[in-house]
Amino acid sequence: MTKKIIVTGGTGYIGSHTVVELIKKGYNPVIIDNLSNSKKEVISRIEKICKKKVSFFKIDCTKEKKLKELPIWDDVKGIIHFAAHKSVSESVDFPKKYLSNNIGSLEAILNIMKYYKIENLVFSSSCTVYGNPEKLPVTEKSKIQEPTSPYALTKQKCEEIIIKSSCINNYAILRYFNPIGAHKSSLIGELNLNKPNNLVPLISKSIKEKTKLYVYGDDYNTHDGTCVRDYIHVCDVASAHVKVLEKLFTSNKKKYILNIGLSKGVSVLELIKQFEQANNIKVNYEISNRREGDVEQIYANCKLAEKELKWFPERSIKQALIDAWNWEKNN
Repeated sequence: MTKKIIVTGGTGYIGSHTVVELIKKGYNPVIIDNLSNSKKEVISRIEKICKKKVSFFKIDCTKEKKLKELPIWDDVKGIIHFAAHKSVSESVDFPKKYLSNNIGSLEAILNIMKYYKIENLVFSSSCTVYGNPEKLPVTEKSKIQEPTSPYALTKQKCEEIIIKSSCINNYAILRYFNPIGAHKSSLIGELNLNKPNNLVPLISKSIKEKTKLYVYGDDYNTHDGTCVRDYIHVCDVASAHVKVLEKLFTSNKKKYILNIGLSKGVSVLELIKQFEQANNIKVNYEISNRREGDVEQIYANCKLAEKELKWFPERSIKQALIDAWNWEKNN
């Protein structure tokens, strides 16, 4: 029988690509999402890609009572929990919103798992848990620094809650770095109903709308003064979720914490240049003031994920930037 997997936040950016990957691998995903930063039409687009109907329930994941009443919990083999607010800069402005939603939704999901005896959890964490790291690249053993934003704080707290929880047999915490790109069909991608805060959507939006892109700071202690990040194709991130889920199914009382990235640091100015070259297009940008909550530089060592999951990124940054621009042009 096809394994049923609950995907919270499954119409979101990484969630939707993971749902596609789950279906491709023969699983039966059930999506729970309140559509706070996505649209219901994502469901029909996933169905078009996969040529398969997808179950969807519009519910806020902090509403534990409503979640319990859903007729979906029989024979659930695992939960992938994406549902969370995700903007670093917005979290600085609205910290309570982030703390209540991101931590509250996890607590509700853990209570559901205990109530229905669901054993496997994959949690969507973030490289922001490392703060401003003392040493690069960061490994899973790198020191967890002071959070640079309320968003980062919520991810640190959620990880603590999962690690200390007694109701989960198997879990995987995936600390991914900066997912970019879109599905090759251009049917799903990074859909920002609110103001985009990530670099690649900001680049694409500035070109499409013929506006200026602002680079937040060029006085950081990096080789060109701009922030450095580890960018990875969203489809490679999605495949990591399915790989680790399959690993949990074959284990008992297994607990993973894994970095998911391309293991390469790229500055903001370098990524802008790569975007221009990949898509043969000019980016009109201007240096602006630093943005509160931004980490100076971070990139990953992902050897543990490679070893444990036999997972390796298959797509280049260039391909991700081409896919991102195709998504923007077609949507």
